[in-house]
Amino acid sequence: MNYKRIFLIVLDSLGIGHAKDAKAFHDEGANTLGHIMEQTQISLPHLDQLGFLHLIGQGKQEPIGCYTKGNEVSNGKDTLTGHLEMMGVITEEPFQTFTETGFPEELLTKIEAFSGRTIIGNCNASGTEIIEQLGPEQLETGALIVYTSADSVLQIAAHEEVIPLEELYRICEYARQITLDETWKLGRIIARPYTGKPGAFVRTSNRHDYALDPAKDTVLDHLKNAGLEVISIGKISDVFNHCGITKSFKTKDNSDGIATIIDTLQMDFQGLCFANLNDFDSKYGHRRDVWGYSKAIVEFDQKLPDILAGLRSDDLLIITADHGNDPTYQGTDHTREQIPVLLYSKQMQQGKELPELDTFASIGATIADNFHVSHNDIGSSLLKQISS
Repeated sequence: MNYKRIFLIVLDSLGIGHAKDAKAFHDEGANTLGHIMEQTQISLPHLDQLGFLHLIGQGKQEPIGCYTKGNEVSNGKDTLTGHLEMMGVITEEPFQTFTETGFPEELLTKIEAFSGRTIIGNCNASGTEIIEQLGPEQLETGALIVYTSADSVLQIAAHEEVIPLEELYRICEYARQITLDETWKLGRIIARPYTGKPGAFVRTSNRHDYALDPAKDTVLDHLKNAGLEVISIGKISDVFNHCGITKSFKTKDNSDGIATIIDTLQMDFQGLCFANLNDFDSKYGHRRDVWGYSKAIVEFDQKLPDILAGLRSDDLLIITADHGNDPTYQGTDHTREQIPVLLYSKQMQQGKELPELDTFASIGATIADNFHVSHNDIGSSLLKQISS
């Protein structure tokens, strides 16, 4: 075993240029990091040191780690397909989406009957915009705000003083149960609680995702079954529907997530710490907020030295993304992009660029190889390449 602990950090949606098959997803020309750098001219010295900026042709420092690009083979460009592929499960048939049409009346009628509440919304919308639009009506009537996006997702927004959290979660659990039916099979149901008054609504950290169980065991399951720790930070546990997780830490935002990663570096364990920093995607990518996104990247860059300082000599750090979400691009959807894959350990003698990865699953294959567990024969381990 080369490394006792591996820390995998997903910078959610921070793609590095349109994928080779971007045309099939109507995403030609997308480049999340590249376009943010063009418009904001931010400085990212610590990510540059790991080779990140070399991936978009803007590197200024000699990298101390290994770096490359990853290509997705799954049929999709969302959180679920990206994370599943990383851990050795390829999505060939995309999950159902209702972006253009809204959800069928039969499905909504079932949710209304179960909850005893009417439904408003039923459209493709930004989460913050729809609560500003329909929040006052919810305060008056107690109706459920149901909406979707370009992802395979049904989201229910509920003011915590009108619809208590336990009730919201119960309704979402029911929605998850009935959307296991192939007719309405969705990747995720998401509870989206919020508080505040009209004109000043704020989403809370009590979000809860109800995903599908992975179609088969992932690298996380193989690690857990081998008696190793699999520590989730952020929404990782929800994404994998708690499968293969031994310990989970919920986080409020990126700052909290980074702080939790730094705290976890002080823990003594053997296995994987898997973290997702979601603000890049949910707060800035979908809202096409270039400056907000840029500030979030700078915040991570400024905290990166603390993460590197916390690494032990037998630790491996991997930083990556799960898809793109170019805030300069048309619409509000994710963008089909290549992802960065940065690998660093204090054991490394020098940094270098590695060949492009044919699949995100090579990340999971590397982790599995290190701990001598299965990776479902998908992807190729980088362990020998980063150790030589």
